[in-house]
Amino acid sequence: MTTFEITVNGQTQNVAVDATTPMLWVLRDHLKLVGTKYGCGIAQCGACTVHLGDTAVRSCQLPISAVGDQEITTIEGLSENGDHPVQEAWLEEDVYQCGYCQAGQIMNASAFLKSNPKPTDEEIETAMNGNICRCGTYTRIKKAIKRAATSENS
Repeated sequence: MTTFEITVNGQTQNVAVDATTPMLWVLRDHLKLVGTKYGCGIAQCGACTVHLGDTAVRSCQLPISAVGDQEITTIEGLSENGDHPVQEAWLEEDVYQCGYCQAGQIMNASAFLKSNPKPTDEEIETAMNGNICRCGTYTRIKKAIKRAATSENS
């Protein structure tokens, strides 16, 4: 076991884990941040998406040893009151069905909009292609991303 000092949602945390432990399990099991979901375990579905710095990454395949001094942001840290433009757009467009994938969808969308604040439909589809929604809310997801892109706060 090694003790790692990481910054998650703006707070410094010390965790003693094996260096190969995926961030998903550090977040869920050690820090009790359970908004990030386990989906497939092979970085194919996107349910475990978090931000590493400003980049959306799959936490199920990100070993804690690769984090270094970059900040991790989870769905719990995206906004204090659930008022990030993407979260608000998700509610306004009634995106949720089962909700399981939505934290990962929101984290991917928010990182995407940070790097591309005025995307085309094709750019949205390409950026969100790796996030799977088993309920099939893709049309509403795209509408929510477009709404968030036009928000004054994004």
